[in-house]
Amino acid sequence: MNEMKLNGESKDIVQNNISKLKEIFPEIVTEDKIDFDKLKLILGNNIDENPEKYSFTWPGKIQTIKESQKTSSGTLRPCKEESKNWDSTENVYIEGDNLEVLKLLQKSYNNKINAIYIDPPYNTGNDLIYQNDYSDNLKNYLEYTGQIERERERALILN
Repeated sequence: MNEMKLNGESKDIVQNNISKLKEIFPEIVTEDKIDFDKLKLILGNNIDENPEKYSFTWPGKIQTIKESQKTSSGTLRPCKEESKNWDSTENVYIEGDNLEVLKLLQKSYNNKINAIYIDPPYNTGNDLIYQNDYSDNLKNYLEYTGQIERERERALILN
């Protein structure tokens, strides 16, 4: 059995990824830093530098990625009262900030967790932060998509 010493911090995702890159492509390391131009050269035509592309994005995504890369230090304390059959099962209820808890679980419980259920903390109770109603009337939709103008143009052409 491999023993792992814990220092109370979550995994350093950035350093872990850099170590993997250095292992796979040792020639991209210059003065212990990644030479990105050399990496691009090695990857050849498999680099997409086109600024226009389909992607899943939202305002604040870049900041979210930066936050997820920060190490966390904390202690997870299970809620025995909220956990189901605490004494007879291995199920644990943990309450906290989703990102922080997941980062702390990642290192100490690596390959030991079968499932995680996350209840998203938005629009709970009367605290409506995000707009959930995207309904619109047909006239606005037709104007937005340019279909009303097309109908007018057709009418002018026919007359």
